Amino acid sequence: MDKVINDIKDQISENKVLLFMKGSPYQPQCGFSAKVTQILFSYDVEFSYIDVLEFPEVRANLPKISDWPTFPQLFVDGELIGGCDIVTEMHQNDELSTVLS
Repeated sequence: MDKVINDIKDQISENKVLLFMKGSPYQPQCGFSAKVTQILFSYDVEFSYIDVLEFPEVRANLPKISDWPTFPQLFVDGELIGGCDIVTEMHQNDELSTVLS
């Protein structure tokens, strides 16, 4: 269990923009993941992703680290930005471009 948590923390710290999502950016498996990937694509920003459906141990343990129960979860520079609602709101308020730059 500790190894999984350490691996997740390493992934978060090693990737500038990391999205934990259901599916992949080109084949999202839920509408919320699809929406966040479309927003990220609109910024032409490079991002990494982890499919929590493919890695159930990540899906089970990430909420313990982030204190966020749902997916997707967007991390930038090691910090949780939030899920679909927060990312969408930040995009609409032009706050996300500042976070991503």
